[in-house]
Amino acid sequence: MEVSVKIVETLRGIVSVTQVCAWLGVSGATYYRWRAAEEHPLDGLVEQVRELCMQHKFRYGYRKITALLRREEYTVNHKRIQRIMQQEQLQCRVRVKKRKTTGQPAYVAEHLLKRQFQADAPMEKLVTDITYLPFGGKMLYLSSILDLFNGEIVAWRMSDKQDTAFVLDTLDQLPALSGTVLRSDQGSVYTSQAYQEAVKGKGITMSMSRKGTPADNAPTLIVSFHTKV
Repeated sequence: MEVSVKIVETLRGIVSVTQVCAWLGVSGATYYRWRAAEEHPLDGLVEQVRELCMQHKFRYGYRKITALLRREEYTVNHKRIQRIMQQEQLQCRVRVKKRKTTGQPAYVAEHLLKRQFQADAPMEKLVTDITYLPFGGKMLYLSSILDLFNGEIVAWRMSDKQDTAFVLDTLDQLPALSGTVLRSDQGSVYTSQAYQEAVKGKGITMSMSRKGTPADNAPTLIVSFHTKV
């Protein structure tokens, strides 16, 4: 990193920064990030740590963030990254949830939608998902339900907690229906007994994507796009 910055600084004025970066095999953005890190090493590192934490939705701890920084040619110690994450309140926020032994297994619905993402009438085929929204130093969650007939968001709810009550609040916005299929992933909030009972109470038939089959989740991309715009 230091050598590359010096080479660019030496040659700039003779050839363009873009050309030198091309010779070195790095992007212009990478060069300017490296230069900023040299001029303000602590500020640049803090910003990079924050960017990585937000990019990975606060799922990684300080050891993983340290490994990612080293891949980008940062020479950093994991203890320093740990201190930065503690000071900036960027710690990993994903906790392993302990499943209660109620004797009632999670309900996984059949894959009824079968990638048929076109609907002939309103409220015939719906898809639901949770979108992660980094906000300052914390994460917000947006639960939404989209109608595949016209791409309309027919129900949504925002919260700082991702639990069953959160998705139930979204579902409660729907009227009583008949012949409607609602697709979701196999997340614990959707396979919970409470959610399944609420879906049946609305007259809705549940469909779930299969694990390890990304193509089943194409509507999820639609939901995420609409909710982030």
